[in-house]
Amino acid sequence: MNYHVPLVLLSILLAVMDSFAALDLGIRIARARNGLSRSLWLFCGAFAMGMGIWSMHFIAMLALHLSVTVTYNLFLVVLSIVPAILSSGLALHMVSRPTMRTYQIFFGSFFMAMGIVSMHYIGMEAMLMDAKMEYVPGLVVFSAIIAFTASLVALYLLFAIRQNSSIPGLWMRKTGSALIMGFAISGMHFTGMSAAKISHVGHVTVTPGISFDSTLIAYLVGIGTFLILSFVFISVYVDKKFEFQITKSERKFRSVFESANDAIILTDSRGIILSWNKGARHIFGYFETEVSGKHLKLIVPERYREAQQKGMERYLATGNSHMIGKTVELQGLHKDGREFPIELSLATWVEDGCTYFSSIIRDISERKLSEAKIDRMIYLDPLTGLPNRLLLNDRLVRALDQAGENKQTIGIFFIDLDRFKTINDTLGHRIGDLLLTEVAARLQDGLSKTDTVCRQGGDEFIIILPNCSADEVTKRAQHIIDVFRQSFVLEGHEVFVTPSVGISMFPADGEDSDTLIKHADTAMYRVKEEGKNSFQFYTPDMNEAITKKMQLENALRKGLERQEFTVYYQPQVDVRTGRVIGIEALIRWRHPELGDLQPDDFIPLAEETGLIVPIGKWVLVEACRQNRLWQSMGFQPVRVAVNISSRQFQQSHFVEHVRRTLEETGLDPKYLELELTESIIQDSKYAISTMRKLKDMGVHLSIDDFGTGYSSLSYLKLFPIDSLKIDKSFTQNILADAKDTALVQTIIKIAHYLDLNVIAEGVETREQLQFLQQKLCDEAQGFFFSRPISVEEMSTVFREQLWVSINAEKHSG
Repeated sequence: MNYHVPLVLLSILLAVMDSFAALDLGIRIARARNGLSRSLWLFCGAFAMGMGIWSMHFIAMLALHLSVTVTYNLFLVVLSIVPAILSSGLALHMVSRPTMRTYQIFFGSFFMAMGIVSMHYIGMEAMLMDAKMEYVPGLVVFSAIIAFTASLVALYLLFAIRQNSSIPGLWMRKTGSALIMGFAISGMHFTGMSAAKISHVGHVTVTPGISFDSTLIAYLVGIGTFLILSFVFISVYVDKKFEFQITKSERKFRSVFESANDAIILTDSRGIILSWNKGARHIFGYFETEVSGKHLKLIVPERYREAQQKGMERYLATGNSHMIGKTVELQGLHKDGREFPIELSLATWVEDGCTYFSSIIRDISERKLSEAKIDRMIYLDPLTGLPNRLLLNDRLVRALDQAGENKQTIGIFFIDLDRFKTINDTLGHRIGDLLLTEVAARLQDGLSKTDTVCRQGGDEFIIILPNCSADEVTKRAQHIIDVFRQSFVLEGHEVFVTPSVGISMFPADGEDSDTLIKHADTAMYRVKEEGKNSFQFYTPDMNEAITKKMQLENALRKGLERQEFTVYYQPQVDVRTGRVIGIEALIRWRHPELGDLQPDDFIPLAEETGLIVPIGKWVLVEACRQNRLWQSMGFQPVRVAVNISSRQFQQSHFVEHVRRTLEETGLDPKYLELELTESIIQDSKYAISTMRKLKDMGVHLSIDDFGTGYSSLSYLKLFPIDSLKIDKSFTQNILADAKDTALVQTIIKIAHYLDLNVIAEGVETREQLQFLQQKLCDEAQGFFFSRPISVEEMSTVFREQLWVSINAEKHSG
């Protein structure tokens, strides 16, 4: 056999090029991103590679020079292309698989070899000539072995190159592999050609076939194959560029994907996890290798799994979901089994007919803790942990709505602690806070889940009792009174505190929250007025009393501005001589509508509202000013006694105010007497300090209404006082009640033993005066001598006493 050398070389070149293209195609198919792309590359690659192998075979056949004329059976020529393409497709399919076992390589190589051998010998059978073609069995077998070996080597090289497609210097390995594969394929062909023995046997009838210039056809086929392979190379190059751009974008995405603190999870339509970033590992505790290929329910609490599965199925069936494109708050399940709050943003896309889901998940545990803390700050009282007024209003409004719909009643308790201020002031605010905490705990005991107890502020609490009848409310109120009978032990201090409870009922006492709370508050004040430590239902007449009280308070505030107050004076008489030796300043209110009001009509309200402080200051200044004016008129100097309230005495600048008043009015301090009630001196340390400062100034001090309060006899020893005033309740009964007689007599003796002056109040009869004279009382005042009188009337008394003194001096002279 003689061969046309250029065509032989061309066939080998095409074999090498085809092998190189096959290597690229194997990589491209393996990297195809979806099924459609992979199928397209596989089909086109199989065609191009098969055509390359067939072209190498056909050109090599055309390179053979025979002494006889050769024509070709077109059908068999075309048929020979089929096994080439099929074997190429088989090879590319196998090398594109993720893994390839040994037995798969051998089976694949066997079928590829069968395809190549079939292509070769079908092509040989397509030759029509006046000659007889016989095959040498040994060479035929050898060519088949070469085909199997070439297929085996090709598959191995294709798979190896595909597996190492990312390593540096790949083009050198591909070139070397392409040369090996090309020469192996060429070797198989020429071995098969050598197996054919052609002998001239004379004239043989030959089926007509296609006759052409073999050299020209060979070059045309070569050019065509070259163009096909060039197209393959160009397509591979373009695809690489696209892949590079995609890979570059993927790297950027992956860097974002992996650096995100949030969990980013990709799943398919079945809920199988496809991708899992570091944020997901940090949040849920699983590494990607632990969850890849597993169902998403792994991170869903068991009680939510059914709902999650149904939601996914519903979306796949209808395309509608209330979660897609939205941010929702759910519960996640950590690897260690604990549940925690998460925020989920869910998106979906469809690729190659398959639906995929992307989940961005954020651990919102800290945010929830912060929100809970803010809620506690906004809606809960920081000291007791009870709902505050904001939360109370919200719950009360909801309870009212529900009660209105269901025709139910609601009880509202307004609770104020009795004597809490005294405990707070004497034991300190820390003990007071502990007491409020314990009170909150007791109020919560016995309440049902639907009841609400809140701290209104200070020592005030409100309780809401939904769907509760009046009888049940009464029992609850009595229970509250009972639980406070037991003392509170706070850091070693045993204290007692009692509640005053006002009650209003929905709908009888109001249909909105403000009205109900206001009426319960009104009822609570009625309890305070009637002795405390009890409960009272609201009644409409209470509003009238409260309204009058508010009107009086408003008028009281304006009274100072409008100069509606005046000072009256009641003489204090020496019981031995009958002379006026002192006066007590007593305030009166000339109300423009109600007329003249006595102190008992407005002083308690002034004490409650704190208005007693500016009123007391005004009385002190007015009394000192008037006393100094009487002295300047030549009247005999006397002390003016001014009552000092507890609130006024406790003012930090009280001593300074007294000093400034004396300086501004010019009154000598010895002509001012301050009458202090026993409640003022309860805080003995503070009281002693203040009283000593006043004594150092020269001011006279007395204890008013002695014997009616809680004072101890030790106070008489400790406090720098000058006088005791016997309360009028004792004086008025000294002749009718033996006990009052004994008490007055005892007070006078104790005072004298302690070198204190004694003044008896409320003297109304001569018999009372005579008794006081007999018991050696020093001074007296009361209606027997004079009622409280105006400045003009008091001036007349001083003037008469002055005239009497002048006449007495004349007669004595």
